[in-house]
Amino acid sequence: MQAQADAWRLEGRRIALVPTMGFLHAGHLSLVRLARKMADKVVVSIFVNPTQFGPGEDLEAYPRDPERDRALLAAEAADVLFLPSVAEMYPEGYQTRVSLDRLPHHLCGLSRPVHFGGVATVVAKLIHIAKPQLAVFGEKDYQQLLVVRRMARDLNLDVEIVGAPTVRESDGLAMSSRNAYLAEGQRPAALTLSRALNHARKQVAEGEHRAAAVIANAVATIQAEADTAIDYVKICDPETLEDVSVIDRPVRMALAVKVGRSRLIDNMALVPPHPPSSAQGETS
Repeated sequence: MQAQADAWRLEGRRIALVPTMGFLHAGHLSLVRLARKMADKVVVSIFVNPTQFGPGEDLEAYPRDPERDRALLAAEAADVLFLPSVAEMYPEGYQTRVSLDRLPHHLCGLSRPVHFGGVATVVAKLIHIAKPQLAVFGEKDYQQLLVVRRMARDLNLDVEIVGAPTVRESDGLAMSSRNAYLAEGQRPAALTLSRALNHARKQVAEGEHRAAAVIANAVATIQAEADTAIDYVKICDPETLEDVSVIDRPVRMALAVKVGRSRLIDNMALVPPHPPSSAQGETS
């Protein structure tokens, strides 16, 4: 992979990397298409990274279908499928990790404490291996996008981190490989995430500036369906992920909900029409 990347760079080619864990869906393929528009060569990596899974998480059960993935990427005219083994990525004696001080200590990082260290480590390695000028990540995993962008900036990696919009199924469910875990009859529960976000966007657009009120409405929407267990519902700063109490600027609402054995995440930008009045701010 490194030799191929070196050859392309010598030819003046612009390389895009799309890191994935496989079991590809239309959301992943949209990233490949965006990468194709922005670069001459597209590398898609598939690696189910063990260092981002904690004890009791779904590492072994994570869905895999490399031959189907290969066919999908061939249809999208990706130039390289990089499919390393665990032994190649973490050989015997491996002992280096990448960690961030603050961004992982919000949202998913609170219930998955090892996750973002694993993400930062493997993405740093993939960037060094594939040597891209840009790497594309979906906004569905918003915290991951921020972590990768901060890691690349802090380590002076010569790569542009590009965020791409969330791709949704026809009923609004954010596309995810983990949607495969949903059992028959659990779809209405899964759809509470996008429904709660759309309600929140409407509330804020209509002038609701109190984050607590927006969150309460989202919680009620989700809990109205059986078989949902909320991990978090947060409204936060779109750069730092710190909690926001008054929505007086664009913010990000993020959710994580367990539906059966599926842990689903989703997020959406909330944009107020105007700053809150002083009275609203005082009562928030």
